[in-house]
Amino acid sequence: MRNRYLDLLRFLAIVRVVVYHVTGWATLTLVFPAMSVMFALAGSLMAASLHRWGSGAVLRRLRRLLPSLWVLAAVFVPAMLLSGLPLTPKVLLWLFPVADPPANNWGALALSVIWYLRDYLWFVLASPVVFWLFRRAPVPTLLAPYALLATVEAGLFPAAPVALREFGLYFGAWLLGFAHQAGMLRRLANRVLLPVALTLAAAGGAWIVTHPGPRGYDLNDNHLGNALWSAAFILVLLGRGPASVAWVDRSALFGRVVTVFNRRALTVYLWHMPFVVALTPLVDVVGWSHQDPLGLAIRVALVFALVGVVTVLVGWVEDVAARRPPELLPGAPPAPSS
Repeated sequence: MRNRYLDLLRFLAIVRVVVYHVTGWATLTLVFPAMSVMFALAGSLMAASLHRWGSGAVLRRLRRLLPSLWVLAAVFVPAMLLSGLPLTPKVLLWLFPVADPPANNWGALALSVIWYLRDYLWFVLASPVVFWLFRRAPVPTLLAPYALLATVEAGLFPAAPVALREFGLYFGAWLLGFAHQAGMLRRLANRVLLPVALTLAAAGGAWIVTHPGPRGYDLNDNHLGNALWSAAFILVLLGRGPASVAWVDRSALFGRVVTVFNRRALTVYLWHMPFVVALTPLVDVVGWSHQDPLGLAIRVALVFALVGVVTVLVGWVEDVAARRPPELLPGAPPAPSS
């Protein structure tokens, strides 16, 4: 039985990511720290898989993660090679992105979201060992990524790569997913969880305000502030989330939209950015400013429409990867029995 509350959170996170990439509104990152929420949900699912399948969960997760990337690469890698990308062994990283796969000038922006799969892949590979540690020492294991991030931000590792900062940030969210799956967050009393969440939010907010980035108060420019602020959100969203959200399926249309976004999460995530980049020149051609509400609304609608077309065309790969019967659009109501 799927947890529709988690499905709803994943749906909201994906929609928020797409809208943010179209509009560039930094406030959206504060209102809903979507990437950390997505990693927390993924961590919860990974912990459940490890509990059920052991180390075999790694191969199962990779089998579900990589085919959607390969479909994207089958389209864009030849296009980049034809437009100047050197053919080197690093191109093989598009098959297994343990590091950033190579891209040319336009591909680097259109395919910039690949970092998510790079981090996701490393988190999956690290999870069996970390899960073993987490079950024996949950609190120290949970705090370790945040401690690493704090030391990096304090300047103790001045040459630390961005990937190390992202590890501290997003693997912390991943381990909060472990804690959710283990029931730890639900068991925390309000007198503990709420003060901790408020303290994290206050510390994160203070750090963000006093350390603005090039885009202002955008969480993506502030790893430590992002980690603290996001941890507060995750504690509340997963620790005090409702047991059920039956209202999601009271509307057949909305319930199916939530289902489609969950069954096609990778497809939507991987393909939306190329369309965002492709549609950006409309701002100049049509004369819309980046602050024009109507223009932004039209661009958001166009991106979702184009992603919808791609989802119908290639989204079924996610069904095959999960060993489900392929569907053009999942979530159709069962046929009435005769």
